[in-house]
Amino acid sequence: MSGERLRRILGLALPIMAGMVSQNVFNLVDTAMVGTLGNTALAAVGLGGFTAFTCQALIMGVSTGVQATSARRKGEGREAEMAHPLNAGLLLSLIVGLLLTALLVPLLPRVFPLLTHDPAVAASGSAYVELRILATTFIAMNFSFRGYFNAVDRPRLYMATLMSMHAMNIVLNYALIFGNLGAPALGVRGAGLATALAQAFGTGIYMMLGWRHARANGFLAGLPTVAEIRALARLSLPAGVQQLFFAAGYTVLYWIIGQVGTGELAAANVLINLMLVAYLPAMGFGLSAASLVGQALGRKNPDDALRWGWDVVKVAIGTLVVLSLPMWTMPGLLLGAFIHDPATLALAQWPMRVAGALIPIEGVSMVLMMALQGAGATRTTMTVSVLTQWLIFLPLAYLIGPGLGFGLLAIWLVQGGYRFLSAFIYAGLWARGRWSVIKV
Repeated sequence: MSGERLRRILGLALPIMAGMVSQNVFNLVDTAMVGTLGNTALAAVGLGGFTAFTCQALIMGVSTGVQATSARRKGEGREAEMAHPLNAGLLLSLIVGLLLTALLVPLLPRVFPLLTHDPAVAASGSAYVELRILATTFIAMNFSFRGYFNAVDRPRLYMATLMSMHAMNIVLNYALIFGNLGAPALGVRGAGLATALAQAFGTGIYMMLGWRHARANGFLAGLPTVAEIRALARLSLPAGVQQLFFAAGYTVLYWIIGQVGTGELAAANVLINLMLVAYLPAMGFGLSAASLVGQALGRKNPDDALRWGWDVVKVAIGTLVVLSLPMWTMPGLLLGAFIHDPATLALAQWPMRVAGALIPIEGVSMVLMMALQGAGATRTTMTVSVLTQWLIFLPLAYLIGPGLGFGLLAIWLVQGGYRFLSAFIYAGLWARGRWSVIKV
């Protein structure tokens, strides 16, 4: 790999990584704040957060469609039209987001308690997830902007917005969870309200940045055409379905672990949030690969697109090996900042070591999956993701965990095998190159 290609990868990936790592660092701050309220609050926020993610996942797929289409327009030299997919994405986000909110807000208080056998977790989690759902439209719009700015090589705008948004989330958490700065002490409800308000704040910033930096590219120049909406939906729907099943799978995983015990569920919440600190850089590399691949295909150069995918994989593996070292060399030190119960801390340490060892494999899977999406192969990645998670991982996790009684560590080992299989399949699909003829 040449130095020029390495600089190109890092120039795109590092700002995305910084923004995404900041996102999860702030999530960890949320977890640490709620963790001081005890295992019940920690378990409620963990289960509630993934339930909210599941409910909102379908509309988040619009980011993939916006990024693939805008990157292709940039590669084709059609810069005056680069923001047209963003316009379509915002309109879809508004319509579908409002419909989802109206449907889910009255439904969730009756459904959420079915996900846990602990009444206290059910009560706290229901209040938390209901407030998170109110921000669905804002979250969908934010993902549309993310796809656009990454596609047109402006990831620093995305990074700055994320950091501002999550800084606001920290301040609001400090006020609303504990009753500081003259606010009422709302506990777990305060954490949900803070997140919803921070998402709305982020949408306002994105709108101002879009007006300033994308007007020349067609931002809000007019209503999107039916053809533009149809093209965006064709790419976004499979990606949204993939996100939906992925998020629902993690909600089911929380339910499976909850059958083992509340302590295990609290430990799993912290483990997953810590894992995402390392997974989000992998996603950052994946998003950069999607842009580079889309732009190369816009230039009618599939061989260069193929090289970009493998080059980003190489850089991602080296980076993620370094980032994962603390997870398997000093798990107790990392976990101790979030888990205050000695028994829960002991449960989490070996699963943390397993997670750290598997981070580079996750990087391969994430980069090649998003490279395929950047080429427009969203149906392919949807099929692989849904089948490996729902037909292999989740049944085995239930069998090994609550079924046979092997506990949290065994569930994490099964998860590692599932991620290795996904990486192997995506590598084979990328090498075959059939994605290069997809029209966007």
